[in-house]
Amino acid sequence: MNEANLAELADLTELLGRWASGRGPLYLLLAARLRDLIDDGLLPPGAALPPDRVLARGLAVARGTVVAAYDLLQQEGRVVRRRGSGTRVAAADLPATRATNEVGSNPLLSHILHPPDGVTLLTCAAPDEPPPLLAEAFRQAVSLLPARDLGYHPAGHPALRAAIAAYYDGRGLPTDPSQIMVTTGAQQAITLLTDLLVGPGDVVQTESPTYPGALEVFRHGAAVIRPGLDPGERPALIYVIPTASNPAGGIMDTAARRRLAAAATEHDVPLIDDEVCAELCFSGPTPPPLASFTAGEQVITIASLSKLVWGGLRVGWIRAAAPLVSRLARLRAVHDLGGDVLSQLAAVSVLSRLPEVRQERVETLRHRHDHLLSRLRARLPSWEVSPALGGQNVWVRLPRGDADTFAQVALRHGVAIPPGRSFDPLGGHADHLRLHFLFRPDELTAAIDALAQAWEAYDGSRHPASRHTLIV
Repeated sequence: MNEANLAELADLTELLGRWASGRGPLYLLLAARLRDLIDDGLLPPGAALPPDRVLARGLAVARGTVVAAYDLLQQEGRVVRRRGSGTRVAAADLPATRATNEVGSNPLLSHILHPPDGVTLLTCAAPDEPPPLLAEAFRQAVSLLPARDLGYHPAGHPALRAAIAAYYDGRGLPTDPSQIMVTTGAQQAITLLTDLLVGPGDVVQTESPTYPGALEVFRHGAAVIRPGLDPGERPALIYVIPTASNPAGGIMDTAARRRLAAAATEHDVPLIDDEVCAELCFSGPTPPPLASFTAGEQVITIASLSKLVWGGLRVGWIRAAAPLVSRLARLRAVHDLGGDVLSQLAAVSVLSRLPEVRQERVETLRHRHDHLLSRLRARLPSWEVSPALGGQNVWVRLPRGDADTFAQVALRHGVAIPPGRSFDPLGGHADHLRLHFLFRPDELTAAIDALAQAWEAYDGSRHPASRHTLIV
């Protein structure tokens, strides 16, 4: 090893610091520290990382530890590994904006951080049209502002906590305001729960496919993500979307809900029931939360108003046992003294008109869902797609080829689509993609026409779907 390589290794070793001091497998701890260095810009885009053997010797670990850490970072799109060129930090305009063709990357986050110009975004599934009642709700909120109040409410404004508790009471799940914590959207709810309940190397069980934003949080916490729901294996956490699931729009039946809630209680495993889209079922009443099927405190419910009302209304919440809510509030106060009070007071008004809000949104979504499926059958009849039972998305299977490669072709035709691997804990579902139906019918028609042109230009036979089995 020459002197330059020794110096570079010494510099990286110093940056890594006490990377192995946490809990869990060494490769996850190493990947977590390297991830932080990359995202913080301390390892800039294009920077060369030491070869596997060199870094392993320098850290006094097995070479397999470094290989597994590098492979995990490659799956996330943070590094690029090429034979003969070594391992380098992936190029990006921002640390979190990775190219959408990297396995395991999250195009949703990428396009929020760095939206491409002139591209129809079928990646970000959130309403982009604030309903008229939202402006009225904010006008009412202004009139409710107290004369004297610090405005710091880490667990949420008392009025909104009471309104959310009453909402669950109305759904047959008795709830006290002390069991409610208001968050800045459901994404913060997942992050806080993960920070509190999951350590490096801990196992998190999820469905497959599932919401990629949750997978990003679990990966950031250096968790081992496993598809499949088996509380008997005693994971640190289970995460499910039983109602209007993302990405398929499915609904878990009552018997499965009862079994899952009972198993989590029996094995004392925390279970997150993500109800962000629960009020968007196309027919029948909203199914009961999983917490309705157990007297135990293991089932945690999260939800938000971002899908029901507007993505910019960053109001979400956690329903859990009161002691857990207190711990979460203390954790949040370290980073964030509380959400925007005016938005929370507006949310109180929105919840008071929930049946009206829900009916209007569901009618709009059902109509756009049917239009999307009609256009897909007309323009792309070889694509396999099942109708959704609720939510905002459909799950599409391509007849051939690789969804990541096709996504790049689609992008050149002006449409951004999220490939299936973004939704799979193991990087599978390479032949699937997700489409949302939030746009107006004319916009959906234009998007499907562009996808049809992209599909005609794409030769899937040259790009067989990859099969990745790396557990992250």
